Amino acid sequence: MATSHGKAGLVKVGTDTIAETTGWTLTETAETVDDTAHGDTARTHLVGHTSWTASITCHLDPSDTGGQGALTTGASVSLKLYPSGDTIGDREYAGTATITSVSPNNALDAVNSVSFECQGNGALTTGAVSA
Repeated sequence: MATSHGKAGLVKVGTDTIAETTGWTLTETAETVDDTAHGDTARTHLVGHTSWTASITCHLDPSDTGGQGALTTGASVSLKLYPSGDTIGDREYAGTATITSVSPNNALDAVNSVSFECQGNGALTTGAVSA
């Protein structure tokens, strides 16, 4: 299996690349419900709904109106996450998300940063970048 370096990763809102990203995390989950019955010797479960969340961190860039500027609390956005670039054939995660929090950060000896928390609204698609 091929590996890749995180330096090529990026995030898009619609078709706009978010400026100054420094990292992102994607978490996919599935609800389960226990369906173990009397007489079973091991627990069993059924899969219910799936969901996903994403976290994005950036160096704060107030001039990035189409990227960071679009990620306002409560906004519904088309989000695309790329672990190793956005050329044809690269992996792409895509879905509609609601921005649930925006957290600017300032520290004495650091670049000003901002983080965004996103809650998926519907299914996440995983595939390859196409033309």
